[in-house]
Amino acid sequence: MGRHMASGHLLSCALLCVIAAPVAAEPVAPPAAVAPRADLATALFPTPQRVEPHKGQLDLARGIRLAPPAGDEGAAKAAGLLRGWGGDLFGRTDTAPPLRFRRVTGMAREAYRLDIGPHGAEVQASDDAGLLYGGISFWQLATASGGGTIPAQSIADGPALGWRGAMLDSARHYQSPRYIRAFIDWMAAHKMNRLHWHLVDDQAWRIEIKAFPRLTEVGGVRQPATAPGAPPLPDYRGTYSQDELRAIVAYAADRGIEIVPEIDVPGHALAAIRAYPEWGMGVPVPPGTEAGWGVFPWLYNSDEATLAALETILGEVMAIFPGRYIHIGGDEAVKDQWRASDATQARIRALGLKDETALQGWFMSRLARYLEAHGRAAIGWDEILDGEVPPSVTIMSWRGIGGAIEAAKRGHDTILSPAPALYLDHVQAMHPGDPPGRGGVISLASVLAFEPQPAELSPAESRHILGLQANIWTEHIRTEARTSFMAWPRLSAVAEVGWRGHGSSDYPAFLRRLMPQLERLRPLGLEPSAGAWTPAIAVEPGADGRGAAVALSVQGDLPIRYQIDGAAPKPYVGPFVASDGAEITAWALLDGRPLGTGAARRIRADALQKRESRALETCAKKVDLLLEDDFPAEGPRASFLIDILAPCWIYRGAMLDKVDRIDLAVGQIPFNFQVGKDRDTIRFRAPKTPEGEFEVRLDDCDGPVVAMLPIAPAAAHPGVTRLTGMLASTQGRHDLCVTYTAAGPDPLWAIDSIQLFQQEPK
Repeated sequence: MGRHMASGHLLSCALLCVIAAPVAAEPVAPPAAVAPRADLATALFPTPQRVEPHKGQLDLARGIRLAPPAGDEGAAKAAGLLRGWGGDLFGRTDTAPPLRFRRVTGMAREAYRLDIGPHGAEVQASDDAGLLYGGISFWQLATASGGGTIPAQSIADGPALGWRGAMLDSARHYQSPRYIRAFIDWMAAHKMNRLHWHLVDDQAWRIEIKAFPRLTEVGGVRQPATAPGAPPLPDYRGTYSQDELRAIVAYAADRGIEIVPEIDVPGHALAAIRAYPEWGMGVPVPPGTEAGWGVFPWLYNSDEATLAALETILGEVMAIFPGRYIHIGGDEAVKDQWRASDATQARIRALGLKDETALQGWFMSRLARYLEAHGRAAIGWDEILDGEVPPSVTIMSWRGIGGAIEAAKRGHDTILSPAPALYLDHVQAMHPGDPPGRGGVISLASVLAFEPQPAELSPAESRHILGLQANIWTEHIRTEARTSFMAWPRLSAVAEVGWRGHGSSDYPAFLRRLMPQLERLRPLGLEPSAGAWTPAIAVEPGADGRGAAVALSVQGDLPIRYQIDGAAPKPYVGPFVASDGAEITAWALLDGRPLGTGAARRIRADALQKRESRALETCAKKVDLLLEDDFPAEGPRASFLIDILAPCWIYRGAMLDKVDRIDLAVGQIPFNFQVGKDRDTIRFRAPKTPEGEFEVRLDDCDGPVVAMLPIAPAAAHPGVTRLTGMLASTQGRHDLCVTYTAAGPDPLWAIDSIQLFQQEPK
C-alpha cells in the first residue's frame, strides 16, 4: 500500500494555556491565576543557536520603524512581511526606534544575527533568507512581549539542515489558493523553506497544462465512491490555473519558501491516462476507478510520443516553478501491465535493458536528463534506486530511512521523509471527534525525537543528507480545517528538528516554545490539533460493581491534574473510582500549569460499557484506517476504525457479569481500495442469511459465538444503524471478538460503537 496507504495584527502571547482542544467533551476553564505572561526566553522558535543577553531593554510603546536599506529588495520583502503580520506595531514611520536590515558578507546560508538594544534593533545576514529569519525572530519576541519591552540581546542563529520541508497532497483533496497561502505563512513563521506540492495522482490532475487541456478537464474531476445503494455524492473537482500557481510561487518566494512541484511517473498516472488514453498501456479503466485509494496498476507507456508529451508537460511546469527542483515521483509503479505488453517487452530488448525495473530506471533517467539540460534537478522517491539513475537525482527516502542510507553511500543527495515516522496522515491521537486518517498514532513527541542523521553514514556520506520533510497525504483528509489539524503542531516539531539538526527527547522544553508560537499564529488563521496535550479519560465499571474506574493518560508522559465535580484539583497518580453522575475534568501540566482547555467527561452508569470505534482494537492490524462514512453528503459523518484487509475488532476486558444484551452501531462503506492481489486474502465466514451477520465470540476470534446480529436491518440504510442482540450468559471479564460474515468485501461493514447492557431486574 506504500506511501499513500501504509497519510495580521499584533498579538499578545501573555497566556500560555490558551490552545483550543476540540477533542474535549466540553470546554473546561483551567483553575484561575495559573497562566502567567509568556517567558521571552522561550519566545524564539525554532530554538536559536546562541542568545547573549545585554543590559537594558527596547521599549515598544511607540512601535517599531521598519528600515530596510534603499534598493535591497530582499530586505524590503522581509520588512513587508513583518508589516503584514504585526499590524500597527510595525507600521510606525515617525520617531519610533528602528528595526534595520543590513546585508553583510561571509555568513552561512540562511544564517542571521539579530542585535537588540535600547535604541532599536538590527538584522544582519548575507542572503534574503537570513534577513527574513532575523526579522521573524524579532516579530516573535515582539508578539511575546505583548507590545511591552524586549530585553537587550544578541542572537546568532541559523539552521543546521538546508531542507526543512512539508509535502502537501492537493491531488487527492484540493485546497484553495487562499488556503495554500495561509499554509505558506505558517511554514514561514516556523522558518521552513520547502513546500513539496503533490499536484497530480491517480485521483486527479490539478495543474493546468496548456498543451494538454484535457488533463484538468477530464482528470480534474471525479465522483466519490459510495457503498452499494447509498445516495451518490456530488462530483469532486478543483484545479489550479497557471496564473494562480505563479502567484502562489511568488508569494512563497517572498517568504523564503521554494515550491517543489511533483509530476509523478511512471505510476500514479490514472488521471492523465483517463484524459489521454494513448499515454497508457491500452488497459481499459473501469468507470469510477479514480474514486479509489491505494496503488493502481495503470502506468504510462514508454513510447517516444508519450515521453515527448511528458517533456512538454515538464517544460510548462518549469516555466511556472522557477526553483531548482522538480519531483518526478517514481514510486509504487506496479509493473504488471509492462510485463503483459508485447510492445513494452520489445522496447526493453531494443534498449538493451534487463527487465521492467531497468526500464523504469531508463524512463526516470530520460526525464531527469531533460530537466538537467534545462538547469534543473530531479527528485524521486527511493524506489528509483532500484534502477540506474543519474547522480544528479536527489532521492527522497520514504520506505523508512534505508533509501537515504543507500542513496548517500551511492553519492546521491537525499532527503529523509520516512513512513510512518513523518507521515502526517496518521492520526495524532485517538480522541473522540478527531478527524479520520491512517490508524497508528504518530505523536508530537515522536516527531520531535526523529533523528535526521543516520548513524550508519560516515561524515562524508552524511553531507548528502539535505534535510527532512513530513508528508501530508490527503486521501482521508477532505477539508482544509482537517489539513491544518493533521499537519500542526507536528510540522512545528519537523521545523525544530530541521533547524537544530537532531531530534530531542526534551518534550517539555519544546512545548515551552511551541505554545506561544501557536498562539501568535492564530491571527494568521492556524487552528492546530491540541491532541498531544489533551488527556484521554477512560472509564469502565468499578471492580465491585459500584461506580466507575477512571484512568487518565496523555502523550509525552506529562503530569496530569484532575478534579471531580469542581472540587480542589489533585495530581493524577493512578486510576481512581468516581460515582455515577460525577464530572471528571483533567489537564496536562507544563511547569505546574494547565495546558490547553483540558478534557471533561461525565460518569454515566449506562455508558460505562460503551466503547466507541477508536477505543477498540483491530485483530490483525494489517492496514488500519480511521475511515469516514460516505453518508450524508453534507453535515457530520461517522468515522470508523477498521482494518480493510481483515475487518475484525476486539473489545478488551469486557465486564460480563449480569450482561445479557449487546448493541452494535454499524455503518457500511465502499471498498474503494486498489490493493492488488491482497484483495484475495480478505476472507469472511460464510453468511447464514443473504446480507450476513455480525458474530461476537468469547475470548478470541475462534472462540464460541455468544451473540449473532443479522445485518439485514442495516443493509438498506446508508448511515449508521443500531443492531441489538442477546448475549449468552457469562461471568467475569473477557475479551470479545467481533467480526461479520459476508460473500465479499464490498461493502465493508464497520463498527461505530459497541455497548453492553445488564439484564433488567425481575
